Amino acid sequence: MTDDGGRVRRSHRRRHRWSQIERDLRRQGGTLIAGVDEVGRGSLAGPVVACAVIMPPGDRAIGGVDDSKQLTAAQRVTLSVRIREHALSIGIGAASVREIDRINIYHATVLAMRRALSRLTLPPDHVLIDGKQIRTLPVTHTAVVGGDGRCFSIACASIIAKVTRDRLMQSLGKRHPGYLWERNAGYGTPAHWSALESQGSCRHHRHLFISSRQLTLDFGSTAVICEEAADAMHDDINDHVAADCLPHESQASQFAIRYSQSEVPSSQLAVPPMPTSA
Repeated sequence: MTDDGGRVRRSHRRRHRWSQIERDLRRQGGTLIAGVDEVGRGSLAGPVVACAVIMPPGDRAIGGVDDSKQLTAAQRVTLSVRIREHALSIGIGAASVREIDRINIYHATVLAMRRALSRLTLPPDHVLIDGKQIRTLPVTHTAVVGGDGRCFSIACASIIAKVTRDRLMQSLGKRHPGYLWERNAGYGTPAHWSALESQGSCRHHRHLFISSRQLTLDFGSTAVICEEAADAMHDDINDHVAADCLPHESQASQFAIRYSQSEVPSSQLAVPPMPTSA
């Protein structure tokens, strides 16, 4: 089995149950666990997208759910539909290329996670995130290294975030042909680097990411993102994140996802209030 970049991928047993970590958290009090993960952190183009998912604590884990990187594109799409059908709440947040270039990828990733958590319609009792503890995330959380392959709730978030971002990059690829975003999702494949060398960058590229390697590129007018272009970029993200965040049609009215149009300096990354019980 290979991944989207053509590399051999290790095959292992798919997840069919809640992890011991999740079961232990429930025993500590509270049953609603929000799994959080992000995708697109290492990409050369496009936003970083985060997802927070609360799955029903009394239901069995969905068979086949795993770290999104261990699944094929078709498997991710199929599982994302099942996750939406069963999820109690889904929140998706994104940080744009302009925000990534302005506040760096670390703070932009945290911002995307904050937005995702703030858009949950239910207050989680526990928050599980993939990776290491994030001191600037103003929500009590448990960090699990390799969590997207160890915890059911994080794996669900990983799949939804990946499918959402892939669809966005496919759409942007139609508007900016040549970079093959429909295949590489904006990551630094040889074909993507070759396109950058031959035609330069566009407004959806992260110039901080490519400048160190592409110092000789003539970016021309695309090196500076004007306000009009940046607004259009926000609209692209808004349309796709909002559309893909909706779960099963019968639950769609519960989720009104609004992508923040404001730009937030790194010193003032304030998260909207978490939902509270009625």
